[in-house]
Amino acid sequence: MKKVYHEYNKEFEYFLRTEKHLALMVKNRADRWKDSKIAVRHKPYGAWISYTWADFGEQIDAAARGLLALDVKETEKVGIFSHNRVEWSISDLATLSIRAVSVPIYGTDSQQEANYIIEDARIRILFVENQDQYDKARAILAASAVLEKIIVFDKTVSIDTGEEIMYFTDFLAMGRGCGKEEELEKRLRRLSSDDLATLIYTSGTTGDPKGVMLSHKNILAMMFDPDGHIDLGEKDVNLAFLPLSHVFERAWTYFIFLRSAENHYCHDTKKILEFLKESRPMYMCSVPRMWEKVYATVMEGLSKASPLKKRLFTWAIETGGRVAVRKRDVQPIPLILSAQYALADRLVLKKIRAIFGGRTVFYNVGGAAFSAEIAEFFFKTGVLLLLGYGMTECFPICIANATHNKFGTSGPVLPMVKVRLSDEGEIQAQSPSMMIGYYNKPELTKETFTPDGWIKTGDVGTIDDEGYITITDRIKDLMKTSGGKYIAPQKIEILLNEDLFIEQSAVIGNGRQYVSALIVPAFDQLENYARDHDIPFSTHEDLVTRPEIKDFYRGRIDRQTSSLGQVEKIKKFTLISHEFTQEAREITPTQKIRRKVIDKNYTDFIEAMYAGE
Repeated sequence: MKKVYHEYNKEFEYFLRTEKHLALMVKNRADRWKDSKIAVRHKPYGAWISYTWADFGEQIDAAARGLLALDVKETEKVGIFSHNRVEWSISDLATLSIRAVSVPIYGTDSQQEANYIIEDARIRILFVENQDQYDKARAILAASAVLEKIIVFDKTVSIDTGEEIMYFTDFLAMGRGCGKEEELEKRLRRLSSDDLATLIYTSGTTGDPKGVMLSHKNILAMMFDPDGHIDLGEKDVNLAFLPLSHVFERAWTYFIFLRSAENHYCHDTKKILEFLKESRPMYMCSVPRMWEKVYATVMEGLSKASPLKKRLFTWAIETGGRVAVRKRDVQPIPLILSAQYALADRLVLKKIRAIFGGRTVFYNVGGAAFSAEIAEFFFKTGVLLLLGYGMTECFPICIANATHNKFGTSGPVLPMVKVRLSDEGEIQAQSPSMMIGYYNKPELTKETFTPDGWIKTGDVGTIDDEGYITITDRIKDLMKTSGGKYIAPQKIEILLNEDLFIEQSAVIGNGRQYVSALIVPAFDQLENYARDHDIPFSTHEDLVTRPEIKDFYRGRIDRQTSSLGQVEKIKKFTLISHEFTQEAREITPTQKIRRKVIDKNYTDFIEAMYAGE
């Protein structure tokens, strides 16, 4: 019998009493496992380094005492400006252990973006990782009335001498020798589920970042799995691939610690295939772009295969799909199908799974809209991609699981979450994970909630009879042509970005007679194509102006968007010789397009596509 809301609420209250606080949750695991198993691994210097739970717990305690030695007060904000690595989690949990507040900054943020967060959150102590982040932080330190101390994770970074800068290893040594054990114990005894845990600054597509205030109760609610859909435990391995600065990876990493699994850290997303082969993770958080690229590579290779190999591939994928559906629906697999699957797996499916290390259980996918076709393809190969949806202010709202997984949706609404649609079709939600508010922005906080306390997501979507959510677009992104037709640009961009030869795309059309697009080619593939077809070029600028290349893309764009309605089809496009970048504020750290910035930065290109309109 399905449980009702108050039963879930009762279970959550018990879960909250049991775990209480993120720092205590991890401390309890460290005390339980000690040196009997690995907690975390990373490879910051080229070789993997492992830490047992005892090592991990000891460094967290040493770092916590080090922060006390630096006179960090309760509720004080401590910054982490770094890519993923073990020290990220150590610094985070040390901060939480003394009732201070952890404030992550994306490792790719510019000096200006980092400075905004440091000033807004009044960050006095800042952890940084590499030379680039250190140089930015050092420049901020020189001019800031707030920042006082920089602590550097990477021992190869060249730092200035002085009391205001130190390496992380020296910081830990200071913590071990400062005699703050009793003060740490006092702080630990005062920890509460209602303590403010973190400020996560949203990398919004418009305006300045906003500091989302989340308590320990909020984050523990993100990890609550009352129906036991996630069978993840102490023998499993996760790869932290997405930035820990993002609520998705952050909450999932805490969940890995909750379940005593082994957490590996990927510090360089450009080397993800290398990390996958070495880590061989059962679980991972990911974004659609990763799967779009792998899918496009597989499909491009298939297009060049012989007719026999194409038929074999198609048969193997369909056989895998028949088995996957039966597993999802908890149905027996007939002997004949089982034998067919064994052959399909040996000849095709196993080779695809090997790309990801070969022992996938499931990988979470979120952060952007995702193609149902690609999700279904990997499902048939045995690589289960489970979509979810949420926002920093209320995360998660819905998540697919192994037995509740509809392609094209973001999964069913979670037990502790209430969802409704506004008259305009906007998704609105209530949940124990819902933010306290925006830091220092009471008016903006008020605007984000409805008068009766529901959070306004800003996303347009639908909810079916079984509670599955489908996101169609952002309200602010919806475009209206001059003819009065509404266009959902993300829908079109998803199709474009599935192509192996397209790296990025931005759809244009608001207030215009027809839809156009700015296309950033995948230049590695395009250069190979040009060489294979004897198309001369010397630079990317030269390449994108070649008539043969424009014709090539015209054909690919038309094929990719053939399923669209006439008003959605791309009439004109322009190839761009360089990527949209975070430095130019054209994309966010999570790779979302800032459309107003794109419109401004590429005005000449856009107007040329509508000349004589």
